[in-house]
Amino acid sequence: MIDTASTTRTTHTWTWQGFPICYQTQGNSGPAVVLVHGFGASWGHWRKNIPVLAQNARVYAIDLIGFGGSAKPTPGVEMNYTFETWGKQIADFCKEVVGGAAFLVGNSIGCIAVMQAAVDYPEIAQEVALINCSLRLLHDRKRATLPWYRRNAAPIIQQLLSIRPIAQLFFSQIANRNAVRKILLQAYKNPEAVTDELIDMLMEPAVNPGAVDVFVAFTRYSSGPLPEDLLPILPCPAIMLWGTEDPWEPIALGRELANYPQVKEFIPIEGAGHCPQDEAPELVNPILQDWILQHQ
Repeated sequence: MIDTASTTRTTHTWTWQGFPICYQTQGNSGPAVVLVHGFGASWGHWRKNIPVLAQNARVYAIDLIGFGGSAKPTPGVEMNYTFETWGKQIADFCKEVVGGAAFLVGNSIGCIAVMQAAVDYPEIAQEVALINCSLRLLHDRKRATLPWYRRNAAPIIQQLLSIRPIAQLFFSQIANRNAVRKILLQAYKNPEAVTDELIDMLMEPAVNPGAVDVFVAFTRYSSGPLPEDLLPILPCPAIMLWGTEDPWEPIALGRELANYPQVKEFIPIEGAGHCPQDEAPELVNPILQDWILQHQ
């Protein structure tokens, strides 16, 4: 059994560009590991991994600005919600809080963020682990490959979300317990992993001021880097872990990313969905532990 109690008592605050950033840390010795969540999540999505990895490492899990317990400044005015922004946040966190280079681990869009950080600031990245990397299938450069109904619907929805009352109504429809549970039951193969604790963790930041605006800003963000843009120029080795039952990021497309020489290993996580670090920590944790110990 994984003891998550030690990761739920207190969090820490780091000030970045004048805004409070929430993070969690555990472990007093060994290499540094920085964990970066996916869209709509927070450091708590690593609550089943932090105590295990901290047995041999100094582990940090950060809330990207706009998510979790971190600040949600006004999009386009106080903050641009792009992967370049999040890459700089991760790099500055490594320099100012971690104190140097780290193993960077991401899930979903967190994978793009850690790769962006490594590309822009190679001195902070020891190696990277990508867990069910976001393929960004609604990106401007990928829409042509989608079925016509998805290709045409995406820009219409994005335009509608620029109208604030519509955006607020749409957000209210998905930021409730029943909707969040339904979304998680799509993302997770094992329904028993969709617990009240998980739903509470994802729901809590949704009531914060600015949550609607950040959601809309990222939903309308269909430019920026694709994983196939960053992988060829990644300055350090990478490994990929992929839940075989991911309905959003198909493993067949993930295997194509593994053809880049920077990817040293592609590891299927059998029976898991989009977030195997939370759904199947008993499979993911030993892989990450071995990876860190072998390459520190």
